[in-house]
Amino acid sequence: MPSQPILRFAPSPNGMLHLGHAYSALFTWQAAAQLDGSALLRIEDIDLARSKPEFTQAIFDDLHWLGLDWPEPVWRQSERFAAYVEAADKLRAMGLLYPCFCSRTEIAAHATGADPDGAPLYAGTCRHLSDADISTRLEHGDPVQYRLDLQRALALTGPLTFTLVGPTMRDRPQICYAKPERWGDVVLHRKDTPTSYHLSVVVDDAAQGVTHVTRGRDMEAATDIHVLLQFLLGLPSPIYAFHRLLLGDDGKKLSKSRGSPSLRDLREAGRTPEDIRHQLGF
Repeated sequence: MPSQPILRFAPSPNGMLHLGHAYSALFTWQAAAQLDGSALLRIEDIDLARSKPEFTQAIFDDLHWLGLDWPEPVWRQSERFAAYVEAADKLRAMGLLYPCFCSRTEIAAHATGADPDGAPLYAGTCRHLSDADISTRLEHGDPVQYRLDLQRALALTGPLTFTLVGPTMRDRPQICYAKPERWGDVVLHRKDTPTSYHLSVVVDDAAQGVTHVTRGRDMEAATDIHVLLQFLLGLPSPIYAFHRLLLGDDGKKLSKSRGSPSLRDLREAGRTPEDIRHQLGF
């Protein structure tokens, strides 16, 4: 266990930060102060097609404008694919990854429900392919992604738990049970992007010695998969805290895809860091 608590804020550089990101960052730095710890900045840019250098620079600019700083160097996940491949290879050696050749249309057509994010729940169609079928499809260059065999994985674990605190770091911790079965056989590794959000975040949290993970409540369910991967890979499990989400006038959470006003927009409109902190309760 590190001598000092370590937290992290890990945005993706696929758009400009908005007030929701500001709240999450300020929450993380406040939590670090409450614990007499430190807060890291990590750039989660495994999506090479959507991640842009100008968005990374904007993240730095916006957070500095809010009065936040962090230790250097800043980790960029696009520079750590080898570590994620190593983790995927470990799972593959355990017999826990299998190739899936299903298209999105096929997955939706055979879905057994929806996962916590609302996406079609994969029916395990490719889980039972023969070695000969797999070899043939790989030789033909069929698009492939590698999924976690959840049933096999859960047979190794028994009940999975994690420690939850909130809404402040001083609250009494509680033990919660993870429910990875509601996610089905998640994708962990792709041919073009040799990782996934779930795999890369678990590997990096462990590598950076992160002791406390702060997230919005929309990410709470993802902890199910992360706790499972931590067990399978022999990694420590941090303490988790989930903060409230900021909502727009329509009652929906702020998001880049919906065009929520960015921090840069607010700054150019004359808002100050003090205005933002006051509005968000910091």
